[in-house]
Amino acid sequence: MRIANDGGMSYCRWADKNITQASIRDVGPTVFFQQHMSEVRSNMLIGTAPAGCAHCHQMESHNKISGRQKQLLKVGVRVEHFEKSLASSPWVAEFSNPDCKQLPQDWQIDLGNYCNSACVFCDPGSSSKLATEWKKLGFIDKLPPPSWSADDVLVAEFVDTLAQSKHIQYLHFIGGETLLTPAFKRILKVLIQYGINRTATIGFTTNLMSWDDEVVELLTQFNGVNLGMSIEAFDIVNDYVRWPATMPLVHKTLDQWLQLAKQHNWLMQLRTTPTVLTVGKLLSVYEYAWHNNIAVESCNFLVDPKFMQPSVLPVAYRENIIVEMDQWIAKHATNGETIVNTRDPNSAQQQTVQDLQSYVNYLKNEPDNSNRLPELVSFLKKLESGRGNSIISYLPEYEELFRTAGY
Repeated sequence: MRIANDGGMSYCRWADKNITQASIRDVGPTVFFQQHMSEVRSNMLIGTAPAGCAHCHQMESHNKISGRQKQLLKVGVRVEHFEKSLASSPWVAEFSNPDCKQLPQDWQIDLGNYCNSACVFCDPGSSSKLATEWKKLGFIDKLPPPSWSADDVLVAEFVDTLAQSKHIQYLHFIGGETLLTPAFKRILKVLIQYGINRTATIGFTTNLMSWDDEVVELLTQFNGVNLGMSIEAFDIVNDYVRWPATMPLVHKTLDQWLQLAKQHNWLMQLRTTPTVLTVGKLLSVYEYAWHNNIAVESCNFLVDPKFMQPSVLPVAYRENIIVEMDQWIAKHATNGETIVNTRDPNSAQQQTVQDLQSYVNYLKNEPDNSNRLPELVSFLKKLESGRGNSIISYLPEYEELFRTAGY
């Protein structure tokens, strides 16, 4: 299950974020999972795909491991051996049980938009800093409402649901910036109080601009931690895209997390959201991951804003990028089957090659959407009017492209 920043609950962390069936403000998580989701389960059993699954199918079309494949693996189901693995899954009885008494074993918990970063591809619902900026620039009329996690009563009810969930496996937290969100620390403390920390794995993503010693100490008490570290490129363009980040601070914080994760045997991943601005520098992320034996998880292909998608880069500009990526893959390729379990640290390097290959496929096969370049330029110019920077300074190789589009 997923609970979004506004409290909306949906059946999958990977589903279209606009697919919401109920709010935690109106319906408890237990009732939602056992009753409201019954129709989703029934439809899936007769072969009807739920609404909101298009992102996963797009990923699979480019041979990128999708959230659908990852979640199926957790219940012992493999896409390439679907019928046999479904029949042998230990969960098969629960799949077809109309009187569901089960509670979620796996959660994505969006805690709100409290954030010290204003990434150019983000939105006000996920960044308070960006929301304030957008309102000042006239992109939005009012700030997003407070997150559900700002309500102590809702948080208490939610944690009570977790406490009643036997054998809960995984809780993944995102923000905003998770480390800065008060509810994150509060929930961790209660999970430890209930003893859930002894069996559950905690996952979270950080923007490498924050550090909290108290949160770190709480995390060390959990059975496992999956640490996601967001970065778009080991290049100065990362400062522009993840404004107001600076590479010296990012490197320093990254080194801190790497040292801590190795000390406690945590799973580490670099998280990246490639855009038209960073896809040309993307190889630097995979190179770093390879040398440090950690995986890259780019989650999915960017959906919104559409003018920021990598496919906005004209085909002529993609060619050199594809060549460089192909050469890197040829040099680092490993033999073996497709890695679906992206949480296996023993296959981190193979995962890195595999994920980069999906972006090669994307750049080769996605239609040229460069007609959106004027939208991109207009948006960036308005942002830059308040930030006092210029994309040309970070990507001089795209100056002619952007000037032609009205920069």
